[in-house]
Amino acid sequence: MNSQKFINKFSAAFFILVIIKIIAILAQLFHKSFWSVVGTLMIFIIVAFIIFVVITRLEDKENEKNTNGRRGTSGGGNFYVESSLFDKIRNKYEELAKSYIRENNYQKAAKVYINLLRDNYRGAKTLEEGGLYNEAAVIYLKKLNNKSQAAYCYEQAKQYRKAIELYKELEHKEKVGDLYREINDPKNANTYYQMVVDDYVNNNQMVKGSLIYRKKMELPEEAQKILLKGWEEDKDAFNCLNNYFANIFDAKNLEHEIQELYQKTPSEKKIIYLEAMKYEFKKDPLLQGTIRNIAYEIIAEKVITHSEIVNELKHFNPDDEVILKDISRYKTARNKMFRN
Repeated sequence: MNSQKFINKFSAAFFILVIIKIIAILAQLFHKSFWSVVGTLMIFIIVAFIIFVVITRLEDKENEKNTNGRRGTSGGGNFYVESSLFDKIRNKYEELAKSYIRENNYQKAAKVYINLLRDNYRGAKTLEEGGLYNEAAVIYLKKLNNKSQAAYCYEQAKQYRKAIELYKELEHKEKVGDLYREINDPKNANTYYQMVVDDYVNNNQMVKGSLIYRKKMELPEEAQKILLKGWEEDKDAFNCLNNYFANIFDAKNLEHEIQELYQKTPSEKKIIYLEAMKYEFKKDPLLQGTIRNIAYEIIAEKVITHSEIVNELKHFNPDDEVILKDISRYKTARNKMFRN
């Protein structure tokens, strides 16, 4: 009996809500287009009909239970009817949304998710999947407060100004620079790229800062300066030196820079310099004589305190089979000396 009363009350409330909703939809004619209102009304009528069918079926089942004298407990019956009813309604909404997606009607599917299922995220995602990026951005921004996803959608919609403002709020400086460059505003682009470079330098990420200068700001000379600074100040020294040499493409200029930097290299950093020379040695036969001489100097200077450095000789004499025997003899003689 309690279940029957619940269904009756729910039915009465439902029909009152239907009437109010229809009036509200018709009232939208004052500020929306006729066809937009008609579309919304049709969706609501379909959904209302589905709910009506579900309520009718529940009433029939409850009547059968009452006739056959099969009643559950009062509290349990109410809970079962409520959960069953709302689950069925929800499933119908889900099916309706999926059918709209199959028909590529992403806007109507999104309305079902947002207005009927109260699932703003799935509504926004549906609009995004359907390529309705402007509409998706509005939902992400106003209903979900997801500025990052809203900015992405505005970017996809080529609404670059709107995307830029959101990325500024999010402090995505490199992205702001990218979008300014997209709209042919190099001055503002470089302003934000410089902020990115400054952040990298302050965090001792010199190589990343140099890449912004080289790839995005098209300032190769500034890129080299920042790499040289990293080498001299021992901030990721090896990678800075390696990238510095990698950006010099003329063999003669590279040879000059290798010699000049070596002359300025302090003793404590010569082993790092030797490691970099192993990479440069392979680049061009014209460089090998100069690099080999530098390598020999470093090895001779460091072999007393770093005996293992003698193994590096093979990198600068790859075709000399005798060098391996010489290294082996040196290590054997040294071991004997220490044993004695």
